[in-house]
Amino acid sequence: MLFEKLISQKIPVAPLIFFRVLFGFMMALGGVRFWAKGWIEEFYILPKFHFTYYGFEWVKALPGTGMYWLFGALIILALMVAVGLFYRIAIIGFFLTFTYIELIDKTTYLNHYYFVSLIAFLMIWLPANSRFSFDCKLFKGIASHEVSAWTINIIKFQLCVVYFYAGLAKINPDWLLEAMPLKIWLPAKSHLPILGPYLKYEAAAYFFSWCGALYDLCIPFLLLGRKTRPFAFLMVVIFHVTTAILFPIGMFPYIMILSTLIFFSSAFHEQVISFFENLLNVGRQYGYQTGNRPYRLIGFALGTYCLIQLAFPFRYLAYPDHLFWHEQGYRFSWRVMLMEKLGNVTFSVRDKASNKNFLVNNRDFLTPFQEREMSTQPDMILQFAHFLEEEYTSLGIQNPTVTAEGYVTLNGKMSQPFIDNSVNLAAQKESWANKSWILPYPNQ
Repeated sequence: MLFEKLISQKIPVAPLIFFRVLFGFMMALGGVRFWAKGWIEEFYILPKFHFTYYGFEWVKALPGTGMYWLFGALIILALMVAVGLFYRIAIIGFFLTFTYIELIDKTTYLNHYYFVSLIAFLMIWLPANSRFSFDCKLFKGIASHEVSAWTINIIKFQLCVVYFYAGLAKINPDWLLEAMPLKIWLPAKSHLPILGPYLKYEAAAYFFSWCGALYDLCIPFLLLGRKTRPFAFLMVVIFHVTTAILFPIGMFPYIMILSTLIFFSSAFHEQVISFFENLLNVGRQYGYQTGNRPYRLIGFALGTYCLIQLAFPFRYLAYPDHLFWHEQGYRFSWRVMLMEKLGNVTFSVRDKASNKNFLVNNRDFLTPFQEREMSTQPDMILQFAHFLEEEYTSLGIQNPTVTAEGYVTLNGKMSQPFIDNSVNLAAQKESWANKSWILPYPNQ
């Protein structure tokens, strides 16, 4: 039965254990890297204002040195996950800490941050400390050689969603027919050795665009197939190493390379775990969990989670016009590096009583990075307009009117008006409803 094979069937736990170790150490390294590059101060301490997510306005950066302490806790919790020390407490703490940091300012949003939060959430429910862990030494009865199939398959499912939906997102005219935005980005890398001289040709942009789409659409199925898996993993390595060389996308390529190892056979993971058990002189902790588990309830919970993951990226269909233009429903849908979008927006505040207009210098309140991200994303423009209303009200202006004039260029097209400058943005409420004050996407 398919249900039994995917959910309740007992399989070796080694793939889950190896994934836990890799995930924990990768996350610790990511936290150290973030700290070392000075991004804690740049993104969370220096800004006077943060662009919070709708519904999470209460999430604020910690004052003083609080953010450094938070990242320190994040690194320690990630290491505890890696070594399986008080695993359940550590993974819950990591999930809450990482997600809290992610929610502070959406200008720092990246798909792989969202991916990490989802994986950390899933790992809360997985017995990933049942072997090769300190917990097995500290607590009797948790060691297990086998695990229910769903605990590994749910991670595979999440990885397949990331890849396949990234491929679906590439099926659009700009990517396939115009090779945008790679036609803009690749020539800038022509200085690279070996590959660089070829990147200035338009054919290279089309080659990478089509190969990227085919890779994302096909790689989940190739990884799932036993015979095609070695070839698929080679493609994973080549693809992600190439993107890491061409584009500054941080740890994402390496996270995906190491995460896809979970598709390999239990025998492969057993060899790896056994090697480290022998190397570290750790006794093998084998046991077998007994007892009836509520698999129907587990199946319902998994089905609900999977349905949400499959449906949520399509919420953009509820909005009219061009997704890349209005970006309503763009985040959390695995759209990776699909557009080159630049903008400029100027805000005006009018005092109704004196009929005076005040032109806002965005840099008085925002960092250059925040201003750049805000200028092309309507929900951020609205949020900043509300912030300006509060700021100017505190200066004694009663019911100030806030308008914006913005221009945006998308994938190399001419800059076009973006915001209806006759609309008082201070009076517009943030919601899931369509933002009618975004001007229609121009047909060029």
